[in-house]
Amino acid sequence: MNDVAMGIRSSVAVPALVTHAGERAGIRFLEFFAAAIRNPNTRRAYAYAVGDFMAWCAQAGVTSITAVQPLHVAAWIELQTQTLSAPSVKQHLAAVRHLFDWLVTGQVLPHNPASSVRGPSHSTRKGKTTVLNATEARQLLDSIDVSTPIGLRDRALIALMVFSFARVGAALAMRVEDVYMQNRRLWVRLREKGGKRHEMPCHHTLEAYLHVYLEGTDIAADLEGPLFRTVRRGTSHLSDTPLPQANAYAMVRRRAIAAGIGTKIGNHTFRATGITAYLKSGGTLENAAIMANHASTRTTQLYDRRSDDITFDEVERIRL
Repeated sequence: MNDVAMGIRSSVAVPALVTHAGERAGIRFLEFFAAAIRNPNTRRAYAYAVGDFMAWCAQAGVTSITAVQPLHVAAWIELQTQTLSAPSVKQHLAAVRHLFDWLVTGQVLPHNPASSVRGPSHSTRKGKTTVLNATEARQLLDSIDVSTPIGLRDRALIALMVFSFARVGAALAMRVEDVYMQNRRLWVRLREKGGKRHEMPCHHTLEAYLHVYLEGTDIAADLEGPLFRTVRRGTSHLSDTPLPQANAYAMVRRRAIAAGIGTKIGNHTFRATGITAYLKSGGTLENAAIMANHASTRTTQLYDRRSDDITFDEVERIRL
């Protein structure tokens, strides 16, 4: 058994409803999380949703997964809508539906009881991610003290997310070798969701920040090492350990407060900030989608906040 499978076996408990259906059901249940879901964040979210559903079924008197009916799934979804947002409920339903699909194809169940259940309707043309305007983004970058390796790292990471539209997960997964020269320009290589490899030329500002970061921290020669690293305890020097996403979020919040930015921002703010700034400068939605590695421009539109300026201008017309 490999390390991934052992890790899943230790972190994902097989519910009693599944074990009551036999050994094959238990194995197939674990295989769902080990083989069918590759993204660790998705695996974690699906495990939470499935665990919640199984616990609810047990309380409702269901003794085996083979006894689950569409009515059970529908009742659980209705309960979810009372406390969760529509997107969260739809994700939970997707987790349960995909699990049952997996059990059906594995001949554990004859049919999928979640296939006929519909989640709450939800439609949005604008994302909820907070965005910085160009002045705020510049203010944040300029406020970082780059006389230390930590400052060089933080400025380079934030700039990477702004100028390459990189997701924080892809940025933190980068190795030093993923920053490379091509056609006399610096490029970055990102490993996005689903194992997709995405390569982008660097904006001249990002290029300068990355050069200074690599040269000022002595990690340029460690090609297979992580690009963004934690700090060795008790020192100001970078370690060999990749920077965790939670640490990156704490850093962003700390840097924003120090820069006097009142907007509550997170890691994803910079992706939306970069896309909006690009579109405001005359960029096209189609090219933005390519740069952001989106499969559809509909996804990119969620990051487009150009209409916010129109809204602000228009509300000021209300004079009393």
